[in-house]
Amino acid sequence: MSSEPAADIVIALEIDDPVLADRLATLLGSVAGLRLAAPGEQAAAAIVARNREAASGDFELTPRELDVLALLAEGASNKMIAQRLGISVHTAKFHVGSLLDKLDATGRTDAVAHAARRGVINL
Repeated sequence: MSSEPAADIVIALEIDDPVLADRLATLLGSVAGLRLAAPGEQAAAAIVARNREAASGDFELTPRELDVLALLAEGASNKMIAQRLGISVHTAKFHVGSLLDKLDATGRTDAVAHAARRGVINL
């Protein structure tokens, strides 16, 4: 058996909130076998927490698109969306298409899944 001490696991923190970052750094710094990465140093693992607004900043949904998205999450068809929102089926299709584009989704279910992952809706 080798008598060399085990190498520390190097952890990187990528956190937008400086207060949370300081608290986590303090907590993790006291854990045996862990070491925080120096700037530019390669890490074995990373803890990443970003502001939700920044995470979803690459797209912005209108209030109507959020209404349509909520109905998509319920499994509503374009006709049902139109009836529930008092709009034409054509307009419902337009909003669904806009959601698919903004969420970079391949279909209705994929759009709901993308929105849930990004924290736009809660399932």
